[in-house]
Amino acid sequence: MLLAVDIGNTNITIGGFKDDALSFVARIKTDAQKTSDEYAGKLLNTLSLFDISKTEISGAIISSVVPPLNRIMKNAIRFISGKEPLIVGPGIKTGLNIHCDNPVSVGSDLICACVAAHHLYGSPSIIIDMGTATKIMVVDKRGAFIGVSIIPGVLMGLKALSSGTAQLPQVSLEAPPSVIGKNTADCMKSGVVYGNASMIDGMIDRFTEEVGEDIPVYATGGLSSTIVKYCKHEITLDENMVLKGLNIIYKKNT
Repeated sequence: MLLAVDIGNTNITIGGFKDDALSFVARIKTDAQKTSDEYAGKLLNTLSLFDISKTEISGAIISSVVPPLNRIMKNAIRFISGKEPLIVGPGIKTGLNIHCDNPVSVGSDLICACVAAHHLYGSPSIIIDMGTATKIMVVDKRGAFIGVSIIPGVLMGLKALSSGTAQLPQVSLEAPPSVIGKNTADCMKSGVVYGNASMIDGMIDRFTEEVGEDIPVYATGGLSSTIVKYCKHEITLDENMVLKGLNIIYKKNT
């Protein structure tokens, strides 16, 4: 089994692949203060939840946007499996050309999502990754990454509403019955859910206008299923594109 680990700012997503099939997906909270031993324990607990033995791990690969955790997670995986994990970064073959001012600065999670989109669905495409931040990326018809827009994430905006105001409460992330809210909670939910959906629709319009053609749109990330179903554009939902991209990249490098 290949262990694929996506270290995000809020959560660490862990996936297991058997013959290219995603066997399980789990999430644990990102905490840069935890030690390798603590993360090793969390990984073992996660595997046990799905009745998987550490001896089944044949390899591992990591995508990370939290550099302080790279070494810690590598040591944790090495400790439980005896395998040396790959880390997506300079020197790793991805098969993705990056047409940006500074290719090294492009987040590994974005690269993984674009690799998955290109290999699984084809190019060109627009990929929307909704996590701590919302990222909207474009892959051209040759399969090259040509740029991204980074937007404050859905939960980031929701938390800002309640923490930055005196009278607005904390509310759950769900769509209200109507866009026009009749109470404080529904008003906030409308703004966050329908507002983000409208923002995505608007950005798709601007992206396609700049690219010069309508191209397929895909959405991934932990919050995508909550928001994209309220978008007016046709968007294909695949919540695990980063993990799938990690699987593809691992095979390219082993």
